[in-house]
Amino acid sequence: MLNLEHVSGGYGGEPVIQNISFSVSQGEFFGILGPNGSGKTTLMKMISGVIPCTSGSIQLNNRNIVDFSRKALAKKMAVLPQLTAHAFSYTVRETVALGRYAHHQGFFQTWTPKDEHVLHTVMEQTNITAFQHQTVQELSGGEQQRVFLAQALAQEPNLLLLDEPTNHLDLAYQKDLLDLLKKGAEQEGLTVVSIFHDLNLASLYCDRLLLLHEGRERAIHTPDGVLTEGLIKEVYKTNVTKHPHPSVAKPQMHLLPDKAERSAGVVTIGPSMLNINEEHITLTSPIPLRTLSSGMCGAGIGWNNAFVNRHVLNDYNCSDPNGEMHDYLERNGFDASHTVGMMTAVQPKNAACSLWQNEQFSIFTVVTAGVGNATDSTQSVGAVQPMTQGTINIWLFVNGHVTEEAFIQAIMTATEAKTQALRELDIRDKRTDTIATGTSTDSVLVAATQQGKTLSYAGTATELGQLIGKSVYTETKKAIERYQAG
Repeated sequence: MLNLEHVSGGYGGEPVIQNISFSVSQGEFFGILGPNGSGKTTLMKMISGVIPCTSGSIQLNNRNIVDFSRKALAKKMAVLPQLTAHAFSYTVRETVALGRYAHHQGFFQTWTPKDEHVLHTVMEQTNITAFQHQTVQELSGGEQQRVFLAQALAQEPNLLLLDEPTNHLDLAYQKDLLDLLKKGAEQEGLTVVSIFHDLNLASLYCDRLLLLHEGRERAIHTPDGVLTEGLIKEVYKTNVTKHPHPSVAKPQMHLLPDKAERSAGVVTIGPSMLNINEEHITLTSPIPLRTLSSGMCGAGIGWNNAFVNRHVLNDYNCSDPNGEMHDYLERNGFDASHTVGMMTAVQPKNAACSLWQNEQFSIFTVVTAGVGNATDSTQSVGAVQPMTQGTINIWLFVNGHVTEEAFIQAIMTATEAKTQALRELDIRDKRTDTIATGTSTDSVLVAATQQGKTLSYAGTATELGQLIGKSVYTETKKAIERYQAG
């Protein structure tokens, strides 16, 4: 479709773009990235024929673009520049209709039924039909951008070039515009080449990315191959961290400020922060803690500074436990968006907790344990049993900097230690009379201050893993024994 071979060029003989080669297939959404001054717009102008190459060639459908007349090229290629102010008071319909000029033999050629069909189609696609008789100047920036996209689509191009199409648009307009372009690429074979400043938007919508650095190709690959912490730090001269999007299989880059705001200073989570009453067990941290949790609220990975283990009756039953828990937290003065919330039928007073210390880090472990619905997970077959309260809820507060690997390993190590405590206490699954591995409604939390020593791993071969294992094993045994004592 589009092929660049050793392309160089610029302004006044200055080689802004140097030896760039790549191909874009039909129906591909191709993104161009790079910091200011890297040559993105210059390269786009060269592809569109505005600036000639000083060396190399640009081919469209195996034909050099210099061999096309301007009108012939406009039938194959359309350009959507950055949104700018427009002095002419054309209506929306008139503005979009200008896109049909490339298909007319002369300026005064009669408007055809096909022209009218294309006009209505692109206005419907871009959702601008409702204000087609308003002037472009009356519209918002997002609406204007949709109008000029419709004008470009009215050319019926095979290739659409865009220079930062989402610049100055709010989130909703950005999404609508890019969704429309992605649909055109996937369903209609439209080839899209677009410059992006926003790395994350480029990742979400592009099939492949070209990363430019000082006019040269630094990388060309899928988003995962281009958006690496090392490459982005090298080219953009800033610190970033890479994480997968929570719902889409695409990477997302996050800026890292030079100094995190930690006005509370170094914090140690410990017994003085724990509050136990008849209704719940709570802990409030003066700083947000990095958390991995299976709690009813605050599940998954996040940042939280409040933690609630709420006591409910054995016959607790609710059609929407998550919503009910959310309401409970809010009624009791907790911000549910920054709170991990769990439930247990165990009396809060029977919780077991201790601060476990190492020379360079410490763990505050809190366990509530009821074993009325103890279950052997290896024997859980047949009819699903009704879920009753009586969970083993484990809280692990790590006073240290925990990596993502260590978070996951901490969950594994804590589960192994819990199972060993059940084995030694001969806790059995009543249905199978085998040793229980847990209860049917267990929950676990690992929370870290992300201060002090970096703890890269939490398996049982590490100091952190060994401290987790000992603390969970000990506190789980104590909590079960208190539960059994009534």
